[in-house]
Amino acid sequence: MEQPNPGRLRRIFEIFTVSTKLGLTSFGGPIAHLGYFHEEYVNKRKWVGEQKYAELVALCQFLPGPASSQVGMGIGLYRGGIAGALAAWAGFTLPSAVALVLFALLLQGTALADSGWLHGLKLTAVAIVAQAVWSMGVKLAAGRSRATIAALAAAATLLWPSGLTQVLIIAASALTGLWLYRSSPAPGASPAHPGEEPQSGIRLRRSWAVASLAAFVGLLGLLPLVSRWWPNLGLQLFDVFYRAGALVFGGGHVVLPLLQSEVVPRGWIGEADFLSGYGAAQAVPGPLFTFASYLGASIHGVTGAILATIAIFLPAFLLVVGVLPFWHQLREIPKVQYALQGVNAAVVGILLAALYDPIWVSSIQETGDFIVAMLLFVMLVFWKLPPWAVVVAGAAGGAFLGWIGSIG
Repeated sequence: MEQPNPGRLRRIFEIFTVSTKLGLTSFGGPIAHLGYFHEEYVNKRKWVGEQKYAELVALCQFLPGPASSQVGMGIGLYRGGIAGALAAWAGFTLPSAVALVLFALLLQGTALADSGWLHGLKLTAVAIVAQAVWSMGVKLAAGRSRATIAALAAAATLLWPSGLTQVLIIAASALTGLWLYRSSPAPGASPAHPGEEPQSGIRLRRSWAVASLAAFVGLLGLLPLVSRWWPNLGLQLFDVFYRAGALVFGGGHVVLPLLQSEVVPRGWIGEADFLSGYGAAQAVPGPLFTFASYLGASIHGVTGAILATIAIFLPAFLLVVGVLPFWHQLREIPKVQYALQGVNAAVVGILLAALYDPIWVSSIQETGDFIVAMLLFVMLVFWKLPPWAVVVAGAAGGAFLGWIGSIG
């Protein structure tokens, strides 16, 4: 019987402790997370070099799922294999997941849903998603053709709101980008540096990578069928959150409309509680995908939280393990880069649609709401305040509006 390798166990534990520290301190969303990761993993610990880190970030930018979490998984995979990837994911995810589960359990069975400060969290969601539309639009939807793709994607999302619509929009936008930009230089496509090792650097058998990709596709196809044949709440939850993690391009903000279209119409959670949780998710560090932990806890208690958290991150894990060993080949395909330009523009449009419905229409109900949301937006975009500070300000603003209403 093979004995455990103490050196490898220490390495896995080190990955977990370092990623947990990042999970406790990484405020500011995925772009900020990548800055924290670079400082910790590249500059301080030198677990990966600049070139490998840049390639990993480039890969995760066009895989569906949470880009910053995938970068962390990839570094864990480089450092400690599959166990290292799991340790990196767990450490970075657990702090915010636990905080949001506690928030959900506190919210249940109380009158907190009608509290002014929770209404302020919904106003904060307006400002944060507006900021995301603003910043992503400048980078990903600039120019006539990409702005048009974004506008059409927003219109289609609002006219036919469903998860299937978003999948079709992304597919159509990829084909459009492939056609429109076929004669343009491929962004991000660069040859290997002289002397660079033309391998991924991962000690992982190709059979594991192929099995991971097969599991990703198999679960995506089988879970909807099995959950329909066997109407079990836990299985239905796993199906909904797995599909959300597998089909969302563009990071945590974009998962909002897909989850809203799945869980609110089913009656699993009310619109107000949904948006309150989304606002609370802005107040904690770590990945925004842990919003699924809040939803799972609200729908089915701690069991639901565990199922939703695992399900929404599982596609990202399978893709990182499945694709990263082949990345050095994939990065050289220009057509992938052309399609990505169309997909990124569509992501901006889908997010713009989410800003309007459900966020704006359910949160901005009077002049005071608009004023608070506008001020929060200015704090984020122009004052450059950290998101947690804006969340606190939003909660205070909502409480103030509630107090004004109570004495008016």
